[in-house]
Amino acid sequence: MLWIEQGLYLRVEELTNGPRPLPLLSGFNRDTAYRALGCFNPSETSDAYYILSNDRDEIWFICNRHLRTAFLAPASDAFRLALTHAALLARAAEASPAAVPLHLSR
Repeated sequence: MLWIEQGLYLRVEELTNGPRPLPLLSGFNRDTAYRALGCFNPSETSDAYYILSNDRDEIWFICNRHLRTAFLAPASDAFRLALTHAALLARAAEASPAAVPLHLSR
C-alpha cells in the first residue's frame, strides 16, 4: 500500500489497448469522479493500481494509465462525485481560490 493524498478524486480516461480491467466495462463511467481509496504497486510492474468503488459499489483495482486527476476534496467522504465543470469550479473554490485548476479557470 502506498500513501496518497487525502480526498484525491480521479476521472476515467480509458485507453483502448490499456491494461485490464477496462474501467468502462467494469462499472465506471466518464461523467463521475471517483475517490481514490488506496493505491497498490505490484513489484512485477511499474504501473500503479488505484483502489476505487465503481457505480455498482464494487471495489476494483484500476491501472493508473486509465486515470487522470480530477480534483482534491479532503473534506468530502463520498465515494463518487458528479464530474461537471460547475461542480469542479465550486469544489476548487471552496478549498482555496488558488486551487482552481488552470484548465478550468479560463
